[in-house]
Amino acid sequence: MNGHPTTATGLLRRALHRHPRQLGAATLLLSLHQACEALVPVAIGVTIDRAVSTGSVPALLASLGATAVLFVVLSQAYRFGARHVVAGWFTETHQLRVEVAARVLDPHGLRGTPPTGELLSIATNDAERVGRVVEAASLVVAGTTALAVSAVGLLTISVPLGIGVLLGAPLLVGLLQLLSPWLTRRTATQQEDVARTAGLATDLVRGTRVLRGIGAEDAATERYRRTSAAALASTLRAAGAVGTYRGATVLGSGLFLLAVAGVAGALALDGAMTVGQLVTVVGLAQFLAEPVGLLGFAGQKVAEARASAARVVGVLAAEPLHPTGVPPLPGPGRLELPALGFHVEPGRTTGVVTTDPADAEALVALLGGRRAALPGELLLDGQDVAGLDPAAVRARVLVEPHAVVLFEGTLRTAVDPAGAADEAALRTSLTAAGAADLADLELAVADRGRSLSGGQRQRVGLARALLRGPDVLVLHDPTTAVDAVTEGEIAAGLARLRAGRTTVLVTSSPALLGRCDRVVVLREGAVVAEGPHHELAGRPDYAAAVLR
Repeated sequence: MNGHPTTATGLLRRALHRHPRQLGAATLLLSLHQACEALVPVAIGVTIDRAVSTGSVPALLASLGATAVLFVVLSQAYRFGARHVVAGWFTETHQLRVEVAARVLDPHGLRGTPPTGELLSIATNDAERVGRVVEAASLVVAGTTALAVSAVGLLTISVPLGIGVLLGAPLLVGLLQLLSPWLTRRTATQQEDVARTAGLATDLVRGTRVLRGIGAEDAATERYRRTSAAALASTLRAAGAVGTYRGATVLGSGLFLLAVAGVAGALALDGAMTVGQLVTVVGLAQFLAEPVGLLGFAGQKVAEARASAARVVGVLAAEPLHPTGVPPLPGPGRLELPALGFHVEPGRTTGVVTTDPADAEALVALLGGRRAALPGELLLDGQDVAGLDPAAVRARVLVEPHAVVLFEGTLRTAVDPAGAADEAALRTSLTAAGAADLADLELAVADRGRSLSGGQRQRVGLARALLRGPDVLVLHDPTTAVDAVTEGEIAAGLARLRAGRTTVLVTSSPALLGRCDRVVVLREGAVVAEGPHHELAGRPDYAAAVLR
């Protein structure tokens, strides 16, 4: 639907297909390295038979020279092969992270969006594990090459030994792969539990002040303790599976080595091979543990990559929250919610007061596109938003949420991320947002605005929204973290800067509501009253929600 692979296997295949140069070079060079490694015992055996046993100095010098060349080739092949592996691995990881970020930021949204912390885990840890499939693929070919060269070397010495290696090595690798599905399941469960814990930790850190305010620290701590304990248990189970897999690899390769060396020793005692050939066979038998280990390591990484690929595909191939629609026609910016009997007059400032905070959250989620509008539920200038292009709707209707998020940078980039506004416009927006005291536009702003106070973050977020100057601006409780004097300044600044434009204030602030042309009161999903603030102040339910 969106051009992305829809299965974990498809994602892994694409990762291999879109890096042909790095994968090809890495496979060729690492295979050359493994072939040279396998030839080292052969070179030592030839040196013993042709130089040491005969006492020939020229033969010794020639053998040493050839061995030196062999070591130079194998070392350089590994050096450049590893470089191509890392290049392909990191390039795929980067591309996956960009794709995940683009999918998350897509105006069409995601249906069933995971928590922020879990998305972060998918975009970092899971993307990296998927990228390692490039390494695993090159190691599979390199390990197979080493086994093939070793088998050929043994065949030239002893046909039974060579046949034994050709039959035994694939059998051993096949038996090890029987553990792969079990390892994949354990790894997938561990990654899900860790991501869930990371998401919960992110939410708790962001909501620390709220939790303290309502006295819910103990409940939150207990919830995190349970989630963390589950993540620990699944991590230990996954580590046990990895340990079992690696142990089986070491045990299997050790038994294989023992069998080959035992047969070679028996043949040497019978005089069927020379001393040099015996050394070659024993050396190859010892070396066989390396390619078998490489194949086992590659199998482990493929299992981890497959589990992570399933999680990445879950984001990339997720159904969009908003279907593709047509651009809205130009209009004055009239919003209507027919089911609520609620409308926003264009060019006016409308206040919205809810007796239940959940109603305010639901309204803001609908206007901001965090919830898909049902057919006929929300109209923009008479057009059904459910059939409009979400990106175009957001360009006209801007919703500044209550929880302000700022990126790391300076005050200038926090207010104007696009860098398109001049200094005069920046300062006008800051003044209207009651942030004229933040005079230094080059002031450093930490990630999420941690270097600013709560009130400063809120005012900077408001200034950012005002600078955009959208046709319709929706603000949700934009002054909860400021004092009464600053709140009055913001109310005056909003009235001045948004004069003649459509503005919706979902708030319980008397200072802001007093500046509204009209205030609508919502209760249980319906309009129960509307009028100027000073007239509604006489209603008990309105006074209970607003006056403080």
